Amino acid sequence: MEQGDVRIPGRESEWSNRRNSPRISAVLSVIGRFSAYLLLASMVLCTGCNEPQPSVNDATPVRQVDRPAEAERAAVEPVAALPAGGFSPGGITILPLTELTRPTDGQGQQLTVYVALVDAFGSQMKAPGTFRIELYDYVQRSADPKGQRIAIWPDIDLTGPAENHRYWRDFLRAYEFAVSTQIAADKTYVVEVTCLIPAGRRLSGRWTLRPGS
Repeated sequence: MEQGDVRIPGRESEWSNRRNSPRISAVLSVIGRFSAYLLLASMVLCTGCNEPQPSVNDATPVRQVDRPAEAERAAVEPVAALPAGGFSPGGITILPLTELTRPTDGQGQQLTVYVALVDAFGSQMKAPGTFRIELYDYVQRSADPKGQRIAIWPDIDLTGPAENHRYWRDFLRAYEFAVSTQIAADKTYVVEVTCLIPAGRRLSGRWTLRPGS
């Protein structure tokens, strides 16, 4: 304290507080700003913590969409039936074993016809159907060798399992039909077999029956 300064007791502390009040205000301002900064930073960090953090190894989840019942049924619907040319009869083949036998033991001639039903792949198969056998004259040097019809026999119904199996020859994979006839054995004929299958389709095949066959 310099000489000449007179300090009044009780006034010294008031004077000291007035002199230090700006410093205290500055310190409080800095502390307030720092506290506000810390509060803001903590709010940002907490907000980020609440959000799920993607993992490098986790793949993007696939959203499951519920399909309607119609779509589920469509996915398990059975395959539609194959067309007529698939595994159902697609044609008729008359085997070369077909023959005309001469009369023996008082019996007349007998025409034995071996018929095979084939699918689209050429495989012989067993199938229900109604068969018809016809015999025609043979016309030489003609685009259509089938001439006048000589004979036609009653239809043979093989739609039933028992009757179908009766005519079936498993070792040949073909049907055997034997019909009686009276024709000249030294001529050539055309044998035609027609099969009407339950699906409504008509199949037919021909075979040229030559003398000695």
